[in-house]
Amino acid sequence: MKITCISVLKHNGESAEPSLLGVASDVSNFGYFQRPSVREMLNFVSRTVVRRTGNGQRQSVEHEEYYVHTTNKGGLAAIAFVDREYPARSAFCVLNKVISDYEAKFGDSWKTVTADIENGNDLCEAALTEYQDPANADKLLKVQRELDETKVILHKTIDSVLARGEKLDTLVEKSTDLSMASQVFYKQARKQNQCCVIM
Repeated sequence: MKITCISVLKHNGESAEPSLLGVASDVSNFGYFQRPSVREMLNFVSRTVVRRTGNGQRQSVEHEEYYVHTTNKGGLAAIAFVDREYPARSAFCVLNKVISDYEAKFGDSWKTVTADIENGNDLCEAALTEYQDPANADKLLKVQRELDETKVILHKTIDSVLARGEKLDTLVEKSTDLSMASQVFYKQARKQNQCCVIM
């Protein structure tokens, strides 16, 4: 599971090019000489998808081995490029967090932007690093993982009890043997005591 790119853009309507407010990408799995072209392609696809995502909408687009998730809240849009294994729910949680963090840090200053700026790069970079693990973004996924781990531990505990169950059966047999031995001892003691009857 991997996030390749997170960007924040200002949606300028379907007829105008969106303005880039911040971007962070991890293109380390591409060849060194391919990386600049990959970054250009990420920016191009970001602008194209955001342009076609209206206010208050979100959408997911599949492209080769990647999913592109985007959300637009009142003209401030965030977009993420993730691999197929990254859960869509977590990706949208990341995008909502990035938008709210951007608004908290810069307020409504993005509304007056007319050209690309880089003030959101640090914010996007931090999100790209922090949310590589989807459980960090989605609390429900984190709880589900913990439940799955608990279930595994519970199964291991049950298996170990069943393994001990064989030993418990042996103890029960010994306990039965013990009670038979006790019965024999009782009978023998009773025979011995018969000669000394007290009247």
